[in-house]
Amino acid sequence: MSGDRTDPGADPRPVLVTGGAGFIGSNLADRLAGEGHRVRIFDRLSRAGVERNLRWLQERHGDRIEAIVGDVRDGAALTAAVTGVKAVFHLAAQVAVTTSMADPREDHDINIGGTFNLLEALRASGEATPLVFASTNKVYGDLSDLEFVREGEAYVPADPDVRAHGISEARPLDFHTPYGVSKGAADQYVLDYARSFGIPTAVLRMSCIYGRRQMGTEDQGWVAHFLIRALDGETITLYGDGYQVRDVLDVSDAVNAYVQAWRQIDEVSGHAFNLGGGPDNAVSLRELLAHMGSLIGREVKTEYSDWRAGDQRYFVADARAAQQALNLGPRVPWRDGVAKLAAWLAEERRVNFPVGRQDTTPASQAMAS
Repeated sequence: MSGDRTDPGADPRPVLVTGGAGFIGSNLADRLAGEGHRVRIFDRLSRAGVERNLRWLQERHGDRIEAIVGDVRDGAALTAAVTGVKAVFHLAAQVAVTTSMADPREDHDINIGGTFNLLEALRASGEATPLVFASTNKVYGDLSDLEFVREGEAYVPADPDVRAHGISEARPLDFHTPYGVSKGAADQYVLDYARSFGIPTAVLRMSCIYGRRQMGTEDQGWVAHFLIRALDGETITLYGDGYQVRDVLDVSDAVNAYVQAWRQIDEVSGHAFNLGGGPDNAVSLRELLAHMGSLIGREVKTEYSDWRAGDQRYFVADARAAQQALNLGPRVPWRDGVAKLAAWLAEERRVNFPVGRQDTTPASQAMAS
């Protein structure tokens, strides 16, 4: 690609962000526009809150933000959207496992079909336009072959190497649920278009991303969903026993990884990287709720229901490859990031709570290992 990717003035062409009005997309668009890039957002504006995100971007950055209301299932619309862009970040997707179980065809058409449409539009353009794709840790399946034991409030792996570092990219792919299949197939399409057609692509397999501008639901964006319910004094349903562990990552760290993948696309093209908080930011649902309770000054009400399809008792990403290849710095500690999200949500919802209270509960073995 011609031009200097680190200097927006050297290449005035826009950057395309599909799903750019969503949670991660709007944070990414804000970062890019703040650095002086023109940003073309392609989004069908179907999720609650995304129109507000788009207005926020336009108010902050003015004519640096160009919005196209469109659907990735519309190949002609995507072909028009990629015309004249210098890079593409593909975040538009059907994002909920539960929705994929209810309507697997729509999940397929958006996640596989939409990604294929985008790749074909880029191939037809004849330009070597970089593409960074948002994948998921669900491509590794439910990890049912691994043994986990409960220590305190969390599940931890019996394997000492997995306990120390998490799940690496060497883990065999094992797609579970229609969502896992559709995102996994798209993941592989993106990588193969680098091999087969020379399109510079990279894949980031994300763990649980949280942060400001996340208006989560029970099906997606669960950290924000927990906080919203807690702030409103409503009961949170935990599926399973609540000891399941996730490595949570602040959206600012995720955005930095996307930008770095673009800047270093010549070195990382054709590669997939795990993107998560890693062992230092691993936390069980019960531990997270306890911290939220300390932030809002009252115990969070919970109830329990059956495990959901494809749910993992434990997923912590071994993100060392991404940290090294993308030259990523230290990640936001999860307690600090969750406190910042709580303060932002409280302000957005005009809810008062004792901002700044810190959870002094010792970290569990799962978080420390």
